[in-house]
Amino acid sequence: MRTQTVEPLSRALMDEIGMTWHTDPDGSSYIGRELVLVSEDEAEAYYEAANTLYGLFVEAAQHVIDRQLYMQLGIPSNLVGLIEDSWDKDDVHLYGRFDLAGGLDGLPIKLIEFNADTPTSLFETSIVQWALLKANGMDETRQFNNLHEMLGENLRRLITRNKPLDEFGERYGGEKLLFSSVDNQPEEERTVRYLQQVAHDAGFYTDFCYMHEAGFSEQDGVFNKEAQLADFWFKLFPWEDIASEELELTRMLDKASRKGRTRVLNPAYTLLFQSKGIMKLLYDMFPESPYLLRTDFAPLAGVEQVNKKIFGREGANMAVLAADGTTVASTDGPYAHHKSIYQERARFAQDASGASYQAGVFHVYEACGLGFRRGGTILDNMSKFVGHMIV
Repeated sequence: MRTQTVEPLSRALMDEIGMTWHTDPDGSSYIGRELVLVSEDEAEAYYEAANTLYGLFVEAAQHVIDRQLYMQLGIPSNLVGLIEDSWDKDDVHLYGRFDLAGGLDGLPIKLIEFNADTPTSLFETSIVQWALLKANGMDETRQFNNLHEMLGENLRRLITRNKPLDEFGERYGGEKLLFSSVDNQPEEERTVRYLQQVAHDAGFYTDFCYMHEAGFSEQDGVFNKEAQLADFWFKLFPWEDIASEELELTRMLDKASRKGRTRVLNPAYTLLFQSKGIMKLLYDMFPESPYLLRTDFAPLAGVEQVNKKIFGREGANMAVLAADGTTVASTDGPYAHHKSIYQERARFAQDASGASYQAGVFHVYEACGLGFRRGGTILDNMSKFVGHMIV
């Protein structure tokens, strides 16, 4: 694979644009100094892969709902009502991110997982890598990256559902969108405030409050700090954590989804996509798909594989296993209590230093933004974000 070294954005500039998590705990920069050079054909292949995979996920989710396979995917029982309600109402999936191996240097594209509920690296993909090209005097349009524009269009779909805007008149833009994140988490807060700005620019009334500042009513829905009812509430907080840590809130949201006005983003059905357990079902349903890796809930015989938790994040609680079952690499973390899946190991593109690159393709109604993570055998929370340029 090919890369090109560029001058990094200054830390002062990144502070100025609100990306305060630009430096990792060891003092190294989180944003890589290089750009991955991607051909037009490679970018098109990522686009086709993400769009195709999204369709497969929709079919698999319907399969889960029709056959009530929630336990198999580790879905908490107190979320089933919210999942089915949001699915039946066809609530808008605002955005998600596919993590993919391969796609460069002739390696086949393979699905690693789908971060459908609370994906991060949104700000980096949409804004930072674009700014990196611009600051280096390069053509900033030479990217597979219309993520910013697609977010605005998808926010409008909350109201229009693909009908012409002129059918809505004065009603369009009067809806209230409330955005929330957990306090003292700068990366998550900047992501949410970025989405808030996109919604504001798209013509909506918006507000922000931290999760603990929001108000809830099972009769109506979600309120901001001034007790104003929100038509839509975006929360960057995992559905599975709400179900396990906030039992009363889960109950209230379940009742409000039937009685109230507030619709939640991302919708609860995205937890079906988020659960890595669905990848076992995907492989069972579509074994001929070129994008899917063999996956099971039990160890795979005779192949290199990865053991990971169905709701694990940032490379935590993972183990890479050799074909004979011995451990090649492993990480600790807080997700040990979750169910495991075993996924055939994929080949990642590598640079001259031996570092591995994982593609992240954002899906916002369609595939629309590409970025990369660079790291070692297991891409953990110390991996680096790397931008790209189409050549």
